[in-house]
Parts: sequence; C-alpha cells; structure tokens
Amino acid sequence: MEYTIDIFFAQTWYDRRLRFNSTLNVLTLNSNMVGKIWIPDTIFRNSKRADSHWITTPNQLLRIWNDGKILYTLRLTIEAECQLYLHNFPMDEQSCPLVFSSYGYPKEEITYRWRKYSIEVADQRSWRLYQFDFVGLRNTSDLLKTTAGDYTVMTVYFDLSRRMGYFAIQTYIPCILTVVLSWVSFWIKRDSTPARTTLGITTVLTMTTLSTISRKALPKVSYITAMDLFVSVCFIFVFAALMEYATLNYLVGTKRPNPIKRKLNAEACVGGTDPCFTTITINELAPWQDTEVVSSALCLEGQDCRSFFCCIEDCRTGSWRHGHLHIHISRLDSYSRVFFPTAFLLFNLVYWISYLYM
Repeated sequence: MEYTIDIFFAQTWYDRRLRFNSTLNVLTLNSNMVGKIWIPDTIFRNSKRADSHWITTPNQLLRIWNDGKILYTLRLTIEAECQLYLHNFPMDEQSCPLVFSSYGYPKEEITYRWRKYSIEVADQRSWRLYQFDFVGLRNTSDLLKTTAGDYTVMTVYFDLSRRMGYFAIQTYIPCILTVVLSWVSFWIKRDSTPARTTLGITTVLTMTTLSTISRKALPKVSYITAMDLFVSVCFIFVFAALMEYATLNYLVGTKRPNPIKRKLNAEACVGGTDPCFTTITINELAPWQDTEVVSSALCLEGQDCRSFFCCIEDCRTGSWRHGHLHIHISRLDSYSRVFFPTAFLLFNLVYWISYLYM
C-alpha cells in the first residue's frame, strides 16, 4: 500500500529582507545559497522515504526578485503511503494522496495556498503505469488541529483505475477453464473410477494453487475481495463435481447384488406373489429403486424401466409411491451436465454485472 512518485516541487514566498535595488529584476543563485536564507520547513506527512537528486549537481533552483519574491524548486523522489480499499479488487478505483504542510509553523505564521494551475502532469507518452490507468488529479486545502496549533495541510490526490488484463490472464481465465475441465467427468462412464477420481482431485488441487497465487501479490487484508469471491466459488464448483461422483458411486454400489443372487431372486419373483423391486432409503424419507438392481422377470426380459425405478405394473399404482421422494440415481450424471454449466453461467452473469456496472 505505497507508491513512488518523481516530482518537481516548487515553493514561492515573499521575504522583505531580501529586497534589492538593481537593474536586474531577477537574481538566479546556485544551491550553495539555499542554506543562507530562510526557507519553509515543508514536510510530506504521508511519506515513508524521500530523496532529493544530487547528480550531477544538486537539483535545486533559487531565484530572488527585487521585490523580495523567492522561487525555490527541487526535484524529489517520494515513496508515500496509500491506503487501498480492495473490496472490488481487481476492478477497483483508487485515490492516492500526497500530503504536505509545515512542520513547525502554524497557520498564524505560514499559510499555504495553491497557485492557479499549479499542478501539472508530464506528457503520458513519456511515462506509463502498467497496472493502472491514470484518471486525473485534484488538490485540496485543509486545516489540521493539533495540540501544537492549527496547521495548513495541502493534499494532491492521484486518481487511478486498475487494469484487469493481467488478472484475467493469470487468474480468471485459468479458474474458468479448470471449472469447465471438472465437468468432463460427467461424460465419463461411472465404472471408470480411476479416471474420474484422478480428474476430480487434479482440478481441486489446481484450484487450490490458483487461490494461493491470486492472494500472493495482495496485502494481507482481512476482508473478501472480488477475486477471492470468484476463486472461492470456482473451488466450490470443482469440489462439488468431485463429490457428485462420490455420491453416485456410493448410492449405486450400496444395493448391488452379485449376478448369482440376482438370478435366484428373479426366479423367486416369477413364482411368488409379492411385488419384486429394490428400494434405497435415505434418512427414512426416500425409497429408491436402481434400474441396474431390479430383480424381476420383466426387467430381465428387457422391459424399459423409466418410471422411478419401477419395473412391475403393481408399482405404478401402488400406495407405496405416495409421500415419498424418488430420484433416478443412474441419471445423476445427466442432471449434472445441465445443472453445473447453468449454475456457473448464472453466477458469472451476476458477478460481472455487479462489479462492473453497479
């Protein structure tokens, strides 16, 4: 939260003791004369480090007019503090101040005033900020009240708007591609456990790395930035894709009998009177019937089982269907192929509209 600026700092004041009568209107002196006259004790209140330039000679200018007017300029490189508000990072706009005042003279002895058009910026073709766009500047005058007196405080604000190109390439696009990559598992057969598990874990670890990198160049702020929100939601999508397969694999494998028992059950169903179907109960609320585990003669003969795992006519009108939740487990991948892209697209619409236009 700091910035470095190179400035030419000019101060003008009147000292009646330095009036002179001469044919010269202006007397230009070298830097050796600066220490022989009174100069304001101006300080930069929010500076951390400041250096004046001394190569090849001290970069100072001193001019005295015959009416006692004095112009004193010097070239400075200042490293100043700038409190950044990063809630909208990296779509944020910042205003960095440069504050100066007298160190020991209150306003009764020294009053600072801005000259008209006193702040000028060098031609932007000769300099460039790679992460920000320079929007403009403004200057203010305030009164600082302290126990030592009231001081005139002058402030210059440099308004900046952050460029998103770097962060789009380094964070946003990789996060989006990683989330899309995690959806590939929905098109892989659920029997391919190594492939789907490897893909899920890889995308989760990739999102963890991207999250760490996105925070590395930021100050350690305690609130959530716009980039943190985007990366966190992408991580949730990737983690949910992995959990989707874990859920599918667990529920399908819970009630799967071996082929010998399935054949015996089928024979028993043909000769028995009780309806034959398989249900899975979750939290005592949801009977399930897996199409792969249906043990009835009709299923074995190839009848299509599409009505909530029912393969027997009695199931279609039976009272067991009332008040229960039925989910087609084998179609969970098909549901995910629609739900995950749609939800991620809606999140992106809300996210970019909120931070860019609101």
